[in-house]
Amino acid sequence: MACIGLFYYNLSVSQNSSLFIPRDIQKTYDAKTRDFSGQPGLNYWQNRADYNIQVELTPKTRLVSGSETIKYYNNSPDTLKNIYFHLYQDIYKKGNFRDMPLSPDDITNGVTIKKVFINDSEVIPEKGFKPQRSILSINLPEPVLPSSNIEIKVNWEFTMPHISNVRMGTYDKSTFMVAYWYPALVVYDDIDGWSTTPFTGTQEFYNEFGSYNVKVTVPANYVVWATGVLQNTDKVLNKKYVELIKTAKQSDEIVHIIAPKDSLEQITLKKKNQTWEFKADYISEFAFATSNHYLWDATSLVVDSVINRRILVQAAYNRSSKDFYNVAEIARKSISYFSYDMPGIAFPYPQLTVFNGGGGMEFPMMVNDGSFSRPASTVHVTSHEILHSYLPFYMGINEQKYAWMDEGWAVMLPFEFQQKEAAGYLPKERLAKSFNYYSGNEEEVPPIVLSSSLSGKSYYGTYRIASYTRPAFAYEFLKDMLGKDRFKEAMGEYVKRWNGKHPIPYDFFFTFDDFTNDDLSWYWKPWFFEQGYPDLAIDSVSFENNICTVFIEKKGNLPLPVQLKFTFENEKNEKIYFTADVWKSDKNIFEVKKKFDEKPIKIELGNSEIPDVNTDDNYFEF
Repeated sequence: MACIGLFYYNLSVSQNSSLFIPRDIQKTYDAKTRDFSGQPGLNYWQNRADYNIQVELTPKTRLVSGSETIKYYNNSPDTLKNIYFHLYQDIYKKGNFRDMPLSPDDITNGVTIKKVFINDSEVIPEKGFKPQRSILSINLPEPVLPSSNIEIKVNWEFTMPHISNVRMGTYDKSTFMVAYWYPALVVYDDIDGWSTTPFTGTQEFYNEFGSYNVKVTVPANYVVWATGVLQNTDKVLNKKYVELIKTAKQSDEIVHIIAPKDSLEQITLKKKNQTWEFKADYISEFAFATSNHYLWDATSLVVDSVINRRILVQAAYNRSSKDFYNVAEIARKSISYFSYDMPGIAFPYPQLTVFNGGGGMEFPMMVNDGSFSRPASTVHVTSHEILHSYLPFYMGINEQKYAWMDEGWAVMLPFEFQQKEAAGYLPKERLAKSFNYYSGNEEEVPPIVLSSSLSGKSYYGTYRIASYTRPAFAYEFLKDMLGKDRFKEAMGEYVKRWNGKHPIPYDFFFTFDDFTNDDLSWYWKPWFFEQGYPDLAIDSVSFENNICTVFIEKKGNLPLPVQLKFTFENEKNEKIYFTADVWKSDKNIFEVKKKFDEKPIKIELGNSEIPDVNTDDNYFEF
């Protein structure tokens, strides 16, 4: 029988875990929507929202106006008396709370909801609307029963920001990345019911899966790139460019769809406005970007050699962004690496576009990246954002709660690719320095603390360490401990079980426990649940009868790999290495014995890729 507090079970590896399970998570196991094996439970359910959207962008005024029809399926066992929408652009609404500064010039009235119909019955705002921060609650005229659906129609508009571009925005007077732009139904799940965490800027997103049919209307000389596959290519582009796209879809080489010498007057069909039609199946978000002067590269590659599935890869960019001339190739190599090497899972979508906007942000089949002067930065950000295609999109992560469940992977999984593709770039060493600086300080918290609760004085000391840095090392040393092949198999099983669904931390922990047939709670607890820091030290050393004995002390609580480097009189050296599972027992001392023909003169513990907050005690000289 379930109890509050620490759980001890006796039916499976995961059920023997000593991890703390919060009370609201416990109920999902009681209800059998989740299982201690890490798999979806026998009673797992998930609601769905299918969108048909028509939207028009007016560049001169930056006005986005649209109408949407949503088919919402209540697959839960509950009767729903209200529905909730995310109005993400209300972060720019005057008077709303936000945890980042915005330019006064971008403050607006937020999203204007013009009309709402539920099953063809209009909802009167004064009677049915309850806005709060970026969440809009609507009273339903009739409850939505289990295993039933409703149709919702919404008309709305808002003005795009142009200075404080939070993950999207206006990059010049005719270039826009339009994201988080339509009223999106809040997820109703088996943990919280309606997940009504408002968007305040730092924490990211959590959306329901469904299909999207989207029509984007822009002026005739604008090109649109978007989530989903373009359905009317020959109706919006002149024949030359239609043929170039066809070539790119079958080519391993870079095809310049719009080259620097092209005149944009000749690219799109000549009408006052043009409507670009896109379709995407079973995704959780839709974004689009447009410009009337961007260059456009495209190529393709096979991501699944078994069924010969080929996807389209594109880059759309300002001709002044010199690093972007290589981005289509970097993106292609990234996707190949992810599909065949790490995590070794075929890229899940039919295409991907890297758009040259600002910062670095991910959307299904779209990436919004700024331009960088250092090639390593371009490689890093491109590969990082593309990896997000797997998490949080292919697997529907609740980023508002568990940012580390996608950001940590997006840091860790491209490590080897980034180091190989960017000469002289050492991503693990760079990350270890950051971790050493912040780890163990008062403001650093374990990743299991909800991301929506993090608002420390330092973005880097609290949110970023908990969401990016610490989980990335936890994943990396887990891979090191299990071995690359076994780790990939376990990761593949996790993705297989939870793609298109909404996993939580325990689904990840218990899947790896189940697949490896091992209780890894000794590892999960310090890395994800406890405050602490990485710190190993050389406790003592002896050399007798050509046997060198070194005692390593784990002074911090995080289990780390152990590397020892022995240096001899002739400057020769020898290294020995142990993975983090040497700390599986409760002991904080690890003994290393090594036979040498001669006595070493110096011993060094660790390396620049293993974080350690105090390296003063990592050296010994005879």
